[in-house]
Amino acid sequence: MINPLRSLLCCLLLSHTLFAQTSTPTGMFEGHQDVGTVLHAGSATFDSSTRAYTVTGSGENMWGTQDAFHFVWKKISGDVTLTADIQILSEGGDPHRKAALMIRQSLDADSAYADAALHGDGLTSLQFRDEKGGATHEVQSSVSGPRRLRLTKRGEDFYMSVAGPGEELRIAGGSARFALQGSFYIGLGVCAHNKDRTEKAVFSNVELKEIPPSGDAKPVLHSTLETITVSSTDRKSVYVVPEHIEAPNWTPDGTSLIFNSKGRLHRIPATGGKPDVIDTGFAIRCNNDHGISPDGTMLAISDGSQEDKRSRIYVVPISGGTPRRVTESAPSYWHGWSPDGKTLTFCGQRDGEFDIYTIPVEGGKETRLTSAKGLDDGPEYSPDGKYIYFNSERSGRMQIWRMHTDGSEQEQVTSDDYNNWFPHLSPDGRSMAFLTYGKEVTGHPANKDVMLRLMSLSDQKIRVLAKLFGGQGTINVPSWSPDSRRIAFVSYQLLPPSN
Repeated sequence: MINPLRSLLCCLLLSHTLFAQTSTPTGMFEGHQDVGTVLHAGSATFDSSTRAYTVTGSGENMWGTQDAFHFVWKKISGDVTLTADIQILSEGGDPHRKAALMIRQSLDADSAYADAALHGDGLTSLQFRDEKGGATHEVQSSVSGPRRLRLTKRGEDFYMSVAGPGEELRIAGGSARFALQGSFYIGLGVCAHNKDRTEKAVFSNVELKEIPPSGDAKPVLHSTLETITVSSTDRKSVYVVPEHIEAPNWTPDGTSLIFNSKGRLHRIPATGGKPDVIDTGFAIRCNNDHGISPDGTMLAISDGSQEDKRSRIYVVPISGGTPRRVTESAPSYWHGWSPDGKTLTFCGQRDGEFDIYTIPVEGGKETRLTSAKGLDDGPEYSPDGKYIYFNSERSGRMQIWRMHTDGSEQEQVTSDDYNNWFPHLSPDGRSMAFLTYGKEVTGHPANKDVMLRLMSLSDQKIRVLAKLFGGQGTINVPSWSPDSRRIAFVSYQLLPPSN
């Protein structure tokens, strides 16, 4: 028989626990509670003598479409930064147990959110769900196990900064861009990444600051060279710099990325590090139309440093050297190399029209392949050498097309309400990546909200790989990894000089 008094006491104790978790101020925060479904209740304490927060949390994960963790929160609005030193105390747990600085729209398990998360194995990433019930994405930092993290919300932009021991905070690279409605929750989160365990972390030197208006200060462009894993859409920051870089190529051996900046080409390990300048001789005004020969020995570059300062195509050894001119007419912008290494395809302006051309890599007569009214651009060979894919505005909006390599049988590949640019075929021939602008955007300008999208060539289904701030310079040229698993690209941020 159920004891009514005992049942009442249990209910009162449960109610007290829930109330304590949601309503008890903890340091600068207004409350703390478990979010989502957890088997073991979390807790939070604040030591006023050390001004440190100790947070214990359970939960299966903060990922996918729902989260389960313990959250110490404050409700706020506007632009803010949250900064803390983070130490995960418990040992022997899941490598992906997390301690995070978090901003989320609500306390619902499937809320939109962004966080700067330190994992048990040192992995540090900006994680985000850009809509309620949506999937979680991440941008992994190249820094492992930093001492101090910062999460910044500025308008619709969320980004992470990191610092190792003895270092100043620096932007980790990459960002999330989505809107929160009205006020939101900001605070500290801990997830065990195991529903049967609890994990503990200490957050010290915690600073929560409102960001004042930037006024008339000219923003500084920050570029992030990133890679994205096609199967998971996980992004990784390779190189972050407060200047303009563009258009990565992935070397055929998979070890390096090549990009352009300030008229020169640079090589950097695909895992990150310090870039080296590639010697291109007299060609010191290289633009973002460059690429690597199929055998990995040569670079095609588009350079405007000579005579009339208009872009022409040259080839140069990938290790550096003196360029050899391929196209005499200008402007010419390289975009693709035939699989047999004998022919280049490019976009050229002749008689006032931009069209697609081919030319032998040794130079000589160029062959015009398109003649439709309007811009044809971005040509690239399919891996089997049967087609050239390109983008064209002949239908009234920029879309992806393809044709045989002699220019015959030109057919439309994409047809939607967007403007689609720069088709890039995976080395295995199964997929096509391309850059997408909104229908209101003319041309391919920089500093726009764009999408990196992927089409399966077997069924023509399209999915979004990433939403980002970019455009011109993001993915102008071939940038697939040789194993067809990843794509390199550049994203951008416009930040006040104080960053």
